[in-house]
Amino acid sequence: MAAPAPSSVWKFSRTQGAKDGESFAAITKTADTTQSDPDFAGLIVRCAPKGKIDVLVALIRPFPPRSHPKVTIAASGGGTLSFDASMAAAGAAVLLPDEVSAFAAGKWQTTASLSIVVKESDSEIKGVVALNGLREAYHSLLANCSL
Repeated sequence: MAAPAPSSVWKFSRTQGAKDGESFAAITKTADTTQSDPDFAGLIVRCAPKGKIDVLVALIRPFPPRSHPKVTIAASGGGTLSFDASMAAAGAAVLLPDEVSAFAAGKWQTTASLSIVVKESDSEIKGVVALNGLREAYHSLLANCSL
């Protein structure tokens, strides 16, 4: 049996927070490069303060830090959602609104892939992220979130 391609794996990481002893766990999935713009990096699901989960779209080319891009997400099984998002991580990541976390916790775990479009002014970045393995990665993330 062939090993899965590296892009098909959710990568777990832990980064140090600003405060001493503070750290944040996250899972990331790189974009399907054959179906994505070069400026689209992938999807990030991370632990956030107060037990919340953040969902972010990672970009290669940052948008202005104060911009509020419009994000449209289409699930491969049907259903399209549009959100006004905000910027995080110096404009290289688009922070999706809180209600998106519920999709990562539920519906997306049985969805094959997401097609994502991020629009800001006259700029548009499109990408596709395969969601295989999200259920296991999400449960592993929750087990590593500090409450």
